[in-house]
Amino acid sequence: MNPDGPGFAEPDGEARITLLTRVGCHLCDTARDAIIRVAGQERVGWREVDVDSDARLADEYGDRVPVTLVDGREHGYWRVEEERLRRALTGSRWSIRSTGRH
Repeated sequence: MNPDGPGFAEPDGEARITLLTRVGCHLCDTARDAIIRVAGQERVGWREVDVDSDARLADEYGDRVPVTLVDGREHGYWRVEEERLRRALTGSRWSIRSTGRH
């Protein structure tokens, strides 16, 4: 476990996914479950940060939690779209199930 939150980090300390949450947020609980699934399947590190622990984070993201960041960039908020998150982590624009049509 990562001492900064309930997520874990890869052995080199890198967390590709950051989940911004706050205490008492039911959407955050659902998002956490999705992040745990995707991070485990894709074998990437993740961490969770309480937005209320940092005034800058609370100001920037506080009205949109949960917020998912991938490699430090905002990926989405309120809900985690698992397939979209997988594509962002693998750098793939199209899902494996894509028809090939663009």
